[in-house]
Order: sequence, then structure tokens, then C-alpha cells
Amino acid sequence: MILAHELEVLAGVLFFAAIVHTFLTKKFQAIAHRYPEGSFGENVFHLLGEVEVVFGLWAGVFVTLFALIMSPRHAVEYLESLNFTEPVFVFVIMTVCATRPILDLAGRLIAALSRLIPGDRNVAEYVTLLVIGPLLGSLITEPAAMTVSALMLLKQFFSRSKNLKFKYASLGLLFVNVSIGGTLTSYAAPPVLMVASKWNWDTGFMFANFGWKAIIACVISASAVTYFFRGELKGFKKKETPAAAIRTPLAVDLVHLVFVFLIVLMAHHMVAFVGLFLFFLGVANVTREYQDELQLKQGLLVGFFLAGLVVLGGPQGWWLRPLLLSLENSALFVGAAALTAVTDNAALTYLGSLVPEMSDFSRYALVAGAVVGGGLTVIANAPNPAGYGILAPSFGDEGINPLGLLVAALPPTLVAAVCFWFL
Repeated sequence: MILAHELEVLAGVLFFAAIVHTFLTKKFQAIAHRYPEGSFGENVFHLLGEVEVVFGLWAGVFVTLFALIMSPRHAVEYLESLNFTEPVFVFVIMTVCATRPILDLAGRLIAALSRLIPGDRNVAEYVTLLVIGPLLGSLITEPAAMTVSALMLLKQFFSRSKNLKFKYASLGLLFVNVSIGGTLTSYAAPPVLMVASKWNWDTGFMFANFGWKAIIACVISASAVTYFFRGELKGFKKKETPAAAIRTPLAVDLVHLVFVFLIVLMAHHMVAFVGLFLFFLGVANVTREYQDELQLKQGLLVGFFLAGLVVLGGPQGWWLRPLLLSLENSALFVGAAALTAVTDNAALTYLGSLVPEMSDFSRYALVAGAVVGGGLTVIANAPNPAGYGILAPSFGDEGINPLGLLVAALPPTLVAAVCFWFL
């Protein structure tokens, strides 16, 4: 559906209002604590302080104003013209991959690989988790890799540390490595998905031009952060595993893996993967003695966040498209990385796919910049809200400071930029 320019400008204003709001969530949380617990004021400011609801709230404002300016029928037609497959897919894959059998399998894989690294076990497991976990995104999709990696990071390291510098450095590293770690294949990273079919970028092309560079960048950044915090990691005592959670039957593990595979295979077909998910809920209930509580609430919040991005992100082409066309290749690479911090990188590459005048190298510069900058903010990459929602409680009552995330993500972002541009 083509919007009037006035509505596009309105969407742009509200989009940037939402971006500003994400940087103010910590202040809203602080204000909420000034009110009596359970009061209306405390609840309102607590809601405004939840980053997962920010874009959904501002999208609601846009749709309301849309209905008042045009008509409710036009507003509904606009919503029906949008594609909400990605938000629903992220909710589904988050829920499935957060189950105990999937986490146990991933944990055993990472533990086995970490044994190949000599030295302290905590150090070896940490660096393996932050290299292998994000790279798994090229197989099981980035949202799934983010969910698994964040939950393991929370369970194995964040739960044993009060060092916020360590947590912010780990968070920034995780976000950046997940953003670039999905580029080994052509189907796993949202910004790649937006252009792969139009530009004929298959998995062979992705690995030859992006994948091996992503591996190098992930290894360098993870090794550097691990070395810097080696004292912190060596100080952790061995974490005891509850006897009830030691091992799930092989048949249960295999069934869960089959569901992950089928859901990923049907990622572009909402009817199919939602049907599979409903079937999975029945299987999870039957195997409940091997399950922890399903993470439905967190997945729904992340889906709401991404749906808000879909509603507000689509009409931004009026200023993004001419900006992309005005940049030379090197400036396009840097500009894409910077723009990704304030808009979803999949939306950015999608707009680029609508510009037929772009050369092959300009296309590379756009996508490379988009994935390199995907860890700078919570809105930069679709899986980031999933990791944010999982890890935010471990940062204390005020949650994750967006500026702290930006600062922490800059070093691995620069490493990725060097690898993608100069190698």
C-alpha cells in the first residue's frame, strides 16, 4: 500500500521518537521506583521503561493517527499490506530454542568443542560459546542462535558475576557476533534474506564473500574479550548442575531437533510454522518432565517489538532511499553501519534491494555495513531484542543502558568492519 507523503513524514517523526524513547527507558524505570509499588504511576512508567514495548507503543500511536487522518478502513488496509512473518517466526523459534532439551544439546556441543582448547575450563567455554554460538546462526537462523547463546551466557556466566563491565562487554560481543555470524549461508540472517533471492546470492556466494570473514572477526573479538576478562572467568567456581536437569532422553532431544529443523525450513511460510508450533506445544506438554517453563512471555514481547518495527520501518524509504543513492561505496559501507544503529538492518537492505541502479560492489558495501553495525543497538538487528530480553534482568533493576551497549559493541564492530572491508 502506497502512503501519502504526509503519512510517511508522520511515520518518520514517530520512528525517531521511538529511537529516542529506547535511550530513555532507563530513566523511565528510575521514575517508576519513585511511586508506590503497584500504583498507577509505577505501572505506567515501568511500561514506558520496557524496551521491548517501545516500538509497539509508537506503532500504535501511528496507526491511531492514521485512522484519524484517513479512516479506520485505510488504517486496517495498511496493516494488512504488511508482512508480519518475521516477528511471528522470531516468537516461535525463541520459544522452541529456549526449551531445556535444545539448550542441553547446545551446551554439550559447546562443552565438547571447548575441551579442544587447553587451559582453564571457564575461559575455554566462554570463548567457545561466543564464537560457536553466533556462528550456529548460519544453520539454525540468527534468532535461534541468539536465544540459545544468551540463555547459556546467562546460566553459565552472568548468574555468577556482578561485574557490569564484564556483562556489557559480553553483551556487545554477543550482539555483533550474532549479526555477522549468520552470513555463512543465504537464509539465516534477516538482512541477507531481504536481498538473496533478488540478487541471486546463494550460500556459496555468501561464504565466499562474507562467511570466512565473519569467522575471523568472531574469533578475534571473542579472543580479545576473553583475554581481557580472563581473571574474572578464572575466578568462577564450578557451577553445579541439578540432578533433575542432567540429561534428557535421546528420543526427546531428536524430536526437538526435528521441530527446529522443520520450523527453520518453513521460516517464510507463517501458516506452516505456526501449525508446527502448535503441534510442538502438545509435544512439550507430553514431555513436561523434561521441560522447564516455556518462555512464552519473553517471546511475545520480542515479537511485539519487531511488529512495531515492521509498522514504523516500512514508510522510511522516503529519506533512506535517496540517502543510499547519494553515497560512494566506502561511504555507503560506513553509512549503512551507522544507519543500522537507528533502523533495523533488514529494513535497510530491503530498501537497497529496491534500487536497481546499485552496482555489485555497492550491494556488497550495503549488506556488509548492515551486518557489521547490527550489534550497536537493540533495534539494529532483529534477534537483538531476544538477547536483550533474556539478559536484561541480570543487569539489575535499571536493566541495560542503551549507551552502555553502544560503547561495549564498538570494539567488536570495528574488528568486523576491518575484516569485511579490508580482507
